[in-house]
Amino acid sequence: MADRAARAGGGHLRTALGSLDGSSRFLLLSSFLIPLGSFMVLPFMSVFLHERLGMGLGTVGVVLAAASLVQFSGGVLGGALADRIGLRRTMVAALVIRTAGFAGLLLALHRPSFAVAALLLTCCGAALYLPANKAYLVHGVPDEHRPALLSAGNAALNAGMAVGPLVAGPFVLSAPGALFLAVTALFVLVTAGHARLPPAAGERPGAAAAGPGRGGAVAVLPFAANALAFYLYFHFQHYLAVYAVERASSAFYSVVLLLCFALVIVVQPLASDAIRRMPYPRALALGFLGLAAGMAVLAVGSRPALLVGGALITLGDIVLFLKNDLEALRRGTRSEAVIFGRQRLAAGLGACASGLLGGQLYGLTERGGDTGLFWLLAAAQCLVLPPVLLALRRADAAYDQGHDGPRDGHHSNHSGNSGTHGDHGNHSPDSPDSPDSPDSSDHPDAEGTLSAHDTDRRVPGR
Repeated sequence: MADRAARAGGGHLRTALGSLDGSSRFLLLSSFLIPLGSFMVLPFMSVFLHERLGMGLGTVGVVLAAASLVQFSGGVLGGALADRIGLRRTMVAALVIRTAGFAGLLLALHRPSFAVAALLLTCCGAALYLPANKAYLVHGVPDEHRPALLSAGNAALNAGMAVGPLVAGPFVLSAPGALFLAVTALFVLVTAGHARLPPAAGERPGAAAAGPGRGGAVAVLPFAANALAFYLYFHFQHYLAVYAVERASSAFYSVVLLLCFALVIVVQPLASDAIRRMPYPRALALGFLGLAAGMAVLAVGSRPALLVGGALITLGDIVLFLKNDLEALRRGTRSEAVIFGRQRLAAGLGACASGLLGGQLYGLTERGGDTGLFWLLAAAQCLVLPPVLLALRRADAAYDQGHDGPRDGHHSNHSGNSGTHGDHGNHSPDSPDSPDSPDSSDHPDAEGTLSAHDTDRRVPGR
Protein backbone atom coordinates (compact mmCIF):
# COMPACT_ATOMS: atom_id res chain seq x y z
CA MET A 1 0.00 0.00 0.00
CA ALA A 2 2.74 2.43 1.01
CA ASP A 3 4.78 1.34 -2.02
CA ARG A 4 1.84 2.07 -4.33
CA ALA A 5 1.42 5.52 -2.76
CA ALA A 6 5.14 6.23 -3.18
CA ARG A 7 4.99 5.22 -6.86
CA ALA A 8 1.94 7.44 -7.37
CA GLY A 9 3.68 10.35 -5.66
CA GLY A 10 6.79 9.84 -7.78
CA GLY A 11 4.74 9.75 -10.97
CA HIS A 12 2.93 12.93 -10.00
CA LEU A 13 6.27 14.63 -9.27
CA ARG A 14 7.73 13.58 -12.62
CA THR A 15 4.66 14.88 -14.44
CA ALA A 16 4.83 18.22 -12.65
CA LEU A 17 8.56 18.66 -13.24
CA GLY A 18 8.22 17.58 -16.85
CA SER A 19 5.74 20.39 -17.46
CA LEU A 20 8.17 23.13 -16.41
CA ASP A 21 9.48 25.71 -18.84
CA GLY A 22 13.01 27.11 -18.78
CA SER A 23 12.15 29.95 -16.38
CA SER A 24 10.71 27.61 -13.76
CA ARG A 25 13.66 25.24 -14.09
CA PHE A 26 16.00 28.17 -13.49
CA LEU A 27 14.02 29.12 -10.38
CA LEU A 28 14.37 25.58 -9.02
CA LEU A 29 18.12 25.72 -9.69
CA SER A 30 18.23 29.10 -7.92
CA SER A 31 16.37 27.54 -4.98
CA PHE A 32 19.51 25.44 -4.51
CA LEU A 33 22.17 28.04 -5.37
CA ILE A 34 20.81 30.84 -3.17
CA PRO A 35 20.75 28.86 0.10
CA LEU A 36 24.03 27.24 -0.91
CA GLY A 37 25.67 30.66 -0.99
CA SER A 38 23.79 31.99 2.01
CA PHE A 39 24.60 29.00 4.20
CA MET A 40 28.26 29.24 3.28
CA VAL A 41 28.19 32.39 5.43
CA LEU A 42 25.16 32.85 7.69
CA PRO A 43 25.51 29.78 10.01
CA PHE A 44 28.99 30.99 10.91
CA MET A 45 28.12 34.63 11.55
CA SER A 46 28.21 34.25 15.33
CA VAL A 47 31.74 32.84 15.09
CA PHE A 48 32.80 35.51 12.60
CA LEU A 49 31.37 38.43 14.60
CA HIS A 50 32.75 37.19 17.91
CA GLU A 51 36.13 35.69 17.08
CA ARG A 52 37.13 37.61 13.97
CA LEU A 53 35.64 41.03 14.75
CA GLY A 54 35.78 40.82 18.57
CA MET A 55 32.09 41.52 19.20
CA GLY A 56 30.76 40.48 22.62
CA LEU A 57 28.49 37.44 22.77
CA GLY A 58 25.61 39.46 24.22
CA THR A 59 25.82 41.90 21.33
CA VAL A 60 26.10 39.03 18.87
CA GLY A 61 22.87 37.55 20.24
CA VAL A 62 21.01 40.83 19.82
CA VAL A 63 22.29 41.23 16.24
CA LEU A 64 21.30 37.70 15.25
CA ALA A 65 17.85 38.04 16.84
CA ALA A 66 17.23 41.28 14.94
CA ALA A 67 18.43 39.68 11.70
CA SER A 68 16.10 36.69 12.15
CA LEU A 69 13.13 38.93 12.87
CA VAL A 70 13.83 41.00 9.75
CA GLN A 71 14.22 37.91 7.59
CA PHE A 72 10.90 36.40 8.67
CA SER A 73 8.62 39.37 9.25
CA GLY A 74 9.82 41.23 6.18
CA GLY A 75 8.04 38.66 4.03
CA VAL A 76 4.85 40.71 4.42
CA LEU A 77 6.57 43.66 2.76
CA GLY A 78 7.97 41.34 0.11
CA GLY A 79 4.50 40.15 -0.82
CA ALA A 80 3.12 43.68 -0.94
CA LEU A 81 6.04 44.86 -3.08
CA ALA A 82 5.48 41.98 -5.52
CA ASP A 83 1.85 43.06 -5.87
CA ARG A 84 3.01 46.60 -6.58
CA ILE A 85 5.91 46.15 -9.02
CA GLY A 86 5.64 42.52 -10.13
CA LEU A 87 7.23 39.20 -9.16
CA ARG A 88 10.32 39.35 -11.39
CA ARG A 89 11.23 42.91 -10.42
CA THR A 90 10.81 42.08 -6.75
CA MET A 91 13.11 39.06 -7.02
CA VAL A 92 15.75 41.09 -8.85
CA ALA A 93 15.56 43.95 -6.33
CA ALA A 94 15.82 41.47 -3.45
CA LEU A 95 18.87 39.80 -4.97
CA VAL A 96 20.56 43.15 -5.59
CA ILE A 97 20.07 44.01 -1.90
CA ARG A 98 21.33 40.61 -0.80
CA THR A 99 24.36 40.79 -3.08
CA ALA A 100 25.20 44.20 -1.61
CA GLY A 101 24.97 42.63 1.84
CA PHE A 102 27.51 39.91 1.04
CA ALA A 103 29.81 42.50 -0.58
CA GLY A 104 29.47 44.51 2.63
CA LEU A 105 30.73 41.52 4.64
CA LEU A 106 33.82 41.58 2.44
CA LEU A 107 34.32 45.25 3.32
CA ALA A 108 33.72 44.48 6.99
CA LEU A 109 37.05 42.66 7.10
CA HIS A 110 38.62 46.11 6.95
CA ARG A 111 35.78 48.15 8.49
CA PRO A 112 34.12 46.01 11.19
CA SER A 113 31.38 48.62 11.62
CA PHE A 114 29.98 47.47 8.26
CA ALA A 115 29.32 43.93 9.49
CA VAL A 116 25.95 44.49 11.19
CA ALA A 117 24.56 46.60 8.34
CA ALA A 118 25.76 44.02 5.81
CA LEU A 119 24.10 41.16 7.70
CA LEU A 120 20.82 43.05 7.94
CA LEU A 121 20.95 43.76 4.19
CA THR A 122 21.27 40.05 3.42
CA CYS A 123 18.26 39.35 5.65
CA CYS A 124 16.21 42.12 4.04
CA GLY A 125 16.94 40.62 0.64
CA ALA A 126 15.86 37.18 1.81
CA ALA A 127 12.62 38.58 3.23
CA LEU A 128 11.72 40.24 -0.07
CA TYR A 129 12.77 37.34 -2.28
CA LEU A 130 11.07 34.23 -0.94
CA PRO A 131 7.35 35.17 -1.31
CA ALA A 132 7.94 36.37 -4.89
CA ASN A 133 9.98 33.27 -5.75
CA LYS A 134 7.30 30.87 -4.56
CA ALA A 135 4.52 32.89 -6.18
CA TYR A 136 6.36 33.00 -9.55
CA LEU A 137 6.89 29.24 -9.39
CA VAL A 138 3.16 28.46 -9.02
CA HIS A 139 1.78 31.33 -11.12
CA GLY A 140 -0.42 29.91 -13.88
CA VAL A 141 0.46 26.31 -12.96
CA PRO A 142 -2.41 23.77 -12.85
CA ASP A 143 -3.60 23.25 -9.30
CA GLU A 144 -2.68 19.58 -9.15
CA HIS A 145 0.99 20.35 -9.97
CA ARG A 146 1.52 23.07 -7.39
CA PRO A 147 2.31 20.90 -4.32
CA ALA A 148 4.92 18.91 -6.23
CA LEU A 149 6.62 22.03 -7.62
CA LEU A 150 6.76 23.86 -4.31
CA SER A 151 7.94 20.72 -2.53
CA ALA A 152 10.68 20.33 -5.15
CA GLY A 153 11.67 23.95 -4.52
CA ASN A 154 11.77 23.31 -0.79
CA ALA A 155 13.86 20.18 -1.35
CA ALA A 156 16.33 22.22 -3.41
CA LEU A 157 16.45 24.84 -0.65
CA ASN A 158 17.20 22.22 1.99
CA ALA A 159 19.89 20.68 -0.21
CA GLY A 160 21.60 24.07 -0.47
CA MET A 161 21.31 24.58 3.28
CA ALA A 162 22.92 21.19 3.89
CA VAL A 163 25.81 21.57 1.43
CA GLY A 164 26.71 25.22 2.12
CA PRO A 165 28.18 24.77 5.62
CA LEU A 166 30.10 21.66 4.54
CA VAL A 167 31.78 23.60 1.72
CA ALA A 168 32.53 26.75 3.70
CA GLY A 169 33.39 25.41 7.16
CA PRO A 170 37.18 25.19 6.65
CA PHE A 171 37.43 28.74 5.26
CA VAL A 172 35.30 30.86 7.62
CA LEU A 173 38.16 31.88 9.88
CA SER A 174 41.17 30.94 7.74
CA ALA A 175 40.15 32.69 4.50
CA PRO A 176 36.94 34.70 5.04
CA GLY A 177 37.81 37.22 2.32
CA ALA A 178 37.96 34.58 -0.40
CA LEU A 179 34.75 33.02 0.96
CA PHE A 180 32.79 36.28 0.94
CA LEU A 181 34.10 37.12 -2.54
CA ALA A 182 33.01 33.73 -3.90
CA VAL A 183 29.52 34.09 -2.40
CA THR A 184 29.19 37.64 -3.74
CA ALA A 185 30.18 36.45 -7.23
CA LEU A 186 27.63 33.62 -7.03
CA PHE A 187 24.87 36.10 -6.16
CA VAL A 188 25.90 38.41 -9.00
CA LEU A 189 25.42 35.53 -11.44
CA VAL A 190 22.09 34.48 -9.93
CA THR A 191 20.85 38.08 -10.01
CA ALA A 192 21.82 38.40 -13.68
CA GLY A 193 19.88 35.23 -14.44
CA HIS A 194 16.78 36.54 -12.70
CA ALA A 195 17.00 39.79 -14.67
CA ARG A 196 16.55 37.75 -17.86
CA LEU A 197 13.38 36.02 -16.65
CA PRO A 198 10.15 37.02 -18.41
CA PRO A 199 7.40 38.65 -16.32
CA ALA A 200 4.90 36.16 -14.90
CA ALA A 201 2.23 35.44 -17.51
CA GLY A 202 -0.97 37.43 -17.02
CA GLU A 203 0.43 39.31 -14.02
CA ARG A 204 -1.00 42.79 -13.36
CA PRO A 205 1.26 44.65 -10.91
CA GLY A 206 -0.61 47.26 -8.90
CA ALA A 207 -4.03 45.73 -9.57
CA ALA A 208 -6.37 45.26 -6.63
CA ALA A 209 -5.95 41.72 -5.38
CA ALA A 210 -8.43 41.43 -2.55
CA GLY A 211 -11.49 39.30 -3.05
CA PRO A 212 -14.98 40.79 -3.00
CA GLY A 213 -16.06 41.96 0.41
CA ARG A 214 -13.01 40.52 2.11
CA GLY A 215 -10.50 43.36 2.12
CA GLY A 216 -7.68 40.86 1.87
CA ALA A 217 -8.32 39.37 5.32
CA VAL A 218 -5.86 36.87 6.73
CA ALA A 219 -6.85 33.18 6.66
CA VAL A 220 -6.75 32.94 10.46
CA LEU A 221 -6.51 29.19 11.01
CA PRO A 222 -3.58 28.49 8.63
CA PHE A 223 -1.78 31.59 9.94
CA ALA A 224 -2.20 30.52 13.58
CA ALA A 225 -1.38 26.88 12.81
CA ASN A 226 1.81 27.95 11.03
CA ALA A 227 2.87 30.17 13.93
CA LEU A 228 2.25 27.32 16.38
CA ALA A 229 4.06 24.76 14.19
CA PHE A 230 7.14 26.99 13.93
CA TYR A 231 7.02 27.78 17.66
CA LEU A 232 7.14 24.08 18.51
CA TYR A 233 9.56 23.08 15.74
CA PHE A 234 12.05 25.79 16.72
CA HIS A 235 12.44 24.19 20.14
CA PHE A 236 14.21 21.50 18.12
CA GLN A 237 15.95 23.96 15.81
CA HIS A 238 17.27 26.23 18.56
CA TYR A 239 18.19 23.83 21.33
CA LEU A 240 19.10 20.50 19.76
CA ALA A 241 22.70 21.65 19.18
CA VAL A 242 23.58 22.22 22.83
CA TYR A 243 21.67 19.08 23.90
CA ALA A 244 23.21 16.80 21.24
CA VAL A 245 26.76 18.06 21.76
CA GLU A 246 26.39 17.44 25.49
CA ARG A 247 24.95 13.93 25.04
CA ALA A 248 26.97 12.86 21.98
CA SER A 249 29.30 15.16 20.01
CA SER A 250 29.27 18.02 17.55
CA ALA A 251 30.04 15.56 14.74
CA PHE A 252 27.03 13.43 15.65
CA TYR A 253 24.86 16.55 15.77
CA SER A 254 25.90 17.18 12.15
CA VAL A 255 24.80 13.65 11.28
CA VAL A 256 21.36 14.30 12.80
CA LEU A 257 21.02 17.51 10.77
CA LEU A 258 22.02 15.74 7.55
CA LEU A 259 19.39 13.05 8.22
CA CYS A 260 16.73 15.74 8.68
CA PHE A 261 17.78 17.53 5.49
CA ALA A 262 17.76 14.25 3.58
CA LEU A 263 14.23 13.43 4.74
CA VAL A 264 12.90 16.79 3.55
CA ILE A 265 14.71 16.46 0.21
CA VAL A 266 13.43 12.94 -0.47
CA VAL A 267 10.11 12.58 1.34
CA GLN A 268 8.37 15.92 0.87
CA PRO A 269 8.23 15.92 -2.95
CA LEU A 270 7.04 12.30 -2.98
CA ALA A 271 4.41 12.90 -0.30
CA SER A 272 3.19 16.27 -1.60
CA ASP A 273 0.16 14.95 -3.48
CA ALA A 274 -0.94 12.78 -0.55
CA ILE A 275 -0.64 15.77 1.79
CA ARG A 276 -2.57 17.91 -0.71
CA ARG A 277 -5.51 15.47 -0.59
CA MET A 278 -5.42 14.98 3.17
CA PRO A 279 -8.20 16.67 5.21
CA TYR A 280 -6.79 19.66 7.06
CA PRO A 281 -7.76 18.50 10.59
CA ARG A 282 -6.13 15.12 9.92
CA ALA A 283 -2.95 16.78 8.62
CA LEU A 284 -2.75 19.00 11.71
CA ALA A 285 -3.26 16.04 14.03
CA LEU A 286 -0.69 13.91 12.21
CA GLY A 287 1.88 16.68 12.08
CA PHE A 288 1.63 17.74 15.72
CA LEU A 289 1.65 14.09 16.86
CA GLY A 290 4.87 13.62 14.89
CA LEU A 291 6.41 16.60 16.69
CA ALA A 292 5.21 15.32 20.07
CA ALA A 293 6.58 11.81 19.47
CA GLY A 294 9.91 13.16 18.28
CA MET A 295 10.33 15.49 21.26
CA ALA A 296 9.48 12.67 23.67
CA VAL A 297 12.06 10.36 22.06
CA LEU A 298 14.73 13.07 22.28
CA ALA A 299 14.28 13.06 26.06
CA VAL A 300 15.97 9.62 26.17
CA GLY A 301 19.20 11.33 25.16
CA SER A 302 20.98 8.39 23.49
CA ARG A 303 22.44 8.56 20.00
CA PRO A 304 19.71 6.36 18.46
CA ALA A 305 17.11 8.52 20.23
CA LEU A 306 18.61 11.67 18.70
CA LEU A 307 18.33 10.14 15.22
CA VAL A 308 14.81 8.76 15.67
CA GLY A 309 13.56 11.90 17.40
CA GLY A 310 14.99 14.14 14.71
CA ALA A 311 13.40 11.98 12.00
CA LEU A 312 9.94 12.05 13.63
CA ILE A 313 10.06 15.82 14.12
CA THR A 314 11.11 16.34 10.49
CA LEU A 315 8.30 14.12 9.20
CA GLY A 316 5.83 16.10 11.30
CA ASP A 317 7.05 19.44 9.98
CA ILE A 318 6.93 18.14 6.38
CA VAL A 319 3.18 17.64 6.78
CA LEU A 320 2.48 20.80 8.78
CA PHE A 321 4.45 23.34 6.77
CA LEU A 322 3.16 22.13 3.41
CA LYS A 323 -0.47 21.79 4.47
CA ASN A 324 -0.57 25.16 6.24
CA ASP A 325 0.64 26.92 3.10
CA LEU A 326 -1.82 24.91 1.03
CA GLU A 327 -4.73 25.94 3.22
CA ALA A 328 -3.65 29.57 3.38
CA LEU A 329 -3.76 29.81 -0.40
CA ARG A 330 -6.96 27.78 -0.67
CA ARG A 331 -8.75 30.12 1.74
CA GLY A 332 -6.99 33.37 0.83
CA THR A 333 -8.26 36.22 -1.30
CA ARG A 334 -4.97 37.95 -2.09
CA SER A 335 -2.17 37.19 -4.51
CA GLU A 336 0.10 34.23 -3.87
CA ALA A 337 3.01 36.53 -2.96
CA VAL A 338 1.01 38.35 -0.26
CA ILE A 339 -0.25 35.08 1.22
CA PHE A 340 3.23 33.55 1.28
CA GLY A 341 4.50 36.72 2.95
CA ARG A 342 1.85 36.44 5.67
CA GLN A 343 2.70 32.79 6.28
CA ARG A 344 6.34 33.84 6.54
CA LEU A 345 5.34 36.40 9.19
CA ALA A 346 3.54 33.67 11.14
CA ALA A 347 6.69 31.55 10.98
CA GLY A 348 8.76 34.44 12.31
CA LEU A 349 6.41 35.09 15.20
CA GLY A 350 6.51 31.42 16.16
CA ALA A 351 10.28 31.18 15.88
CA CYS A 352 10.73 34.36 17.94
CA ALA A 353 8.40 33.08 20.68
CA SER A 354 10.31 29.81 20.73
CA GLY A 355 13.60 31.66 21.17
CA LEU A 356 12.24 33.71 24.07
CA LEU A 357 10.13 31.14 25.93
CA GLY A 358 12.04 28.02 24.95
CA GLY A 359 15.31 29.55 26.11
CA GLN A 360 13.88 30.24 29.54
CA LEU A 361 12.51 26.70 29.74
CA TYR A 362 15.79 25.11 28.66
CA GLY A 363 17.66 27.22 31.21
CA LEU A 364 15.36 26.02 33.99
CA THR A 365 15.84 22.35 33.12
CA GLU A 366 19.59 22.83 32.75
CA ARG A 367 19.83 24.40 36.21
CA GLY A 368 17.74 21.50 37.49
CA GLY A 369 20.26 19.04 36.10
CA ASP A 370 17.90 17.26 33.67
CA THR A 371 17.71 18.75 30.17
CA GLY A 372 15.77 15.68 29.03
CA LEU A 373 12.82 17.19 30.89
CA PHE A 374 12.89 20.11 28.44
CA TRP A 375 11.92 17.77 25.59
CA LEU A 376 9.14 16.14 27.61
CA LEU A 377 7.70 19.59 28.35
CA ALA A 378 8.01 20.48 24.66
CA ALA A 379 6.22 17.24 23.76
CA ALA A 380 3.43 18.12 26.20
CA GLN A 381 3.02 21.49 24.46
CA CYS A 382 2.69 19.67 21.12
CA LEU A 383 -0.33 17.85 22.57
CA VAL A 384 -1.91 20.62 24.67
CA LEU A 385 -1.63 23.69 22.42
CA PRO A 386 -3.01 22.42 19.05
CA PRO A 387 -6.58 21.91 20.39
CA VAL A 388 -6.71 25.69 20.77
CA LEU A 389 -6.81 25.78 16.97
CA LEU A 390 -10.23 24.12 17.11
CA ALA A 391 -11.66 27.40 18.44
CA LEU A 392 -10.23 29.20 15.42
CA ARG A 393 -11.71 26.56 13.14
CA ARG A 394 -15.14 27.15 14.63
CA ALA A 395 -14.65 30.91 14.26
CA ASP A 396 -13.80 30.41 10.59
CA ALA A 397 -16.95 28.33 10.11
CA ALA A 398 -19.08 30.96 11.87
CA TYR A 399 -17.58 33.66 9.66
CA ASP A 400 -18.45 31.69 6.52
CA GLN A 401 -22.07 31.22 7.64
CA GLY A 402 -22.48 34.94 8.43
CA HIS A 403 -21.01 36.32 5.17
CA ASP A 404 -21.90 35.95 1.53
CA GLY A 405 -19.43 34.28 -0.82
CA PRO A 406 -16.88 31.52 -0.25
CA ARG A 407 -14.12 32.04 2.28
CA ASP A 408 -11.53 30.14 0.30
CA GLY A 409 -11.76 32.44 -2.67
CA HIS A 410 -13.02 29.94 -5.26
CA HIS A 411 -14.62 32.79 -7.19
CA SER A 412 -11.95 35.41 -6.64
CA ASN A 413 -9.23 36.26 -9.08
CA HIS A 414 -6.04 35.95 -7.04
CA SER A 415 -3.48 36.75 -9.65
CA GLY A 416 -5.19 38.64 -12.37
CA ASN A 417 -4.98 35.66 -14.72
CA SER A 418 -8.57 34.51 -14.91
CA GLY A 419 -9.06 31.42 -16.96
CA THR A 420 -5.76 29.91 -16.00
CA HIS A 421 -7.26 27.63 -13.40
CA GLY A 422 -10.44 26.67 -15.20
CA ASP A 423 -13.89 28.16 -15.84
CA HIS A 424 -14.98 30.01 -12.71
CA GLY A 425 -18.44 30.65 -14.03
CA ASN A 426 -19.79 27.18 -14.80
CA HIS A 427 -20.54 24.87 -11.88
CA SER A 428 -22.54 21.70 -12.25
CA PRO A 429 -24.51 20.17 -9.39
CA ASP A 430 -21.61 17.75 -8.96
CA SER A 431 -19.12 20.55 -8.36
CA PRO A 432 -17.84 20.90 -4.78
CA ASP A 433 -18.68 24.60 -5.05
CA SER A 434 -22.36 23.69 -5.37
CA PRO A 435 -24.37 23.56 -2.15
CA ASP A 436 -25.92 20.31 -3.36
CA SER A 437 -22.58 18.58 -3.80
CA PRO A 438 -22.11 15.50 -1.60
CA ASP A 439 -18.39 16.40 -1.39
CA SER A 440 -19.01 19.81 0.12
CA SER A 441 -16.22 20.95 2.38
CA ASP A 442 -18.82 21.98 4.96
CA HIS A 443 -18.47 18.46 6.34
CA PRO A 444 -16.09 18.77 9.30
CA ASP A 445 -13.99 15.77 8.29
CA ALA A 446 -13.62 16.94 4.70
CA GLU A 447 -12.05 20.32 5.38
CA GLY A 448 -9.14 20.83 3.01
CA THR A 449 -9.86 17.60 1.12
CA LEU A 450 -10.01 17.47 -2.67
CA SER A 451 -12.82 15.56 -4.34
CA ALA A 452 -12.64 13.86 -7.73
CA HIS A 453 -14.39 16.88 -9.29
CA ASP A 454 -12.24 19.47 -7.51
CA THR A 455 -10.49 20.95 -10.55
CA ASP A 456 -11.19 24.62 -9.79
CA ARG A 457 -9.55 25.08 -6.41
CA ARG A 458 -6.24 26.79 -5.79
CA VAL A 459 -4.11 24.01 -4.34
CA PRO A 460 -0.49 24.98 -3.70
CA GLY A 461 2.21 23.34 -1.68
CA ARG A 462 5.33 24.36 0.12
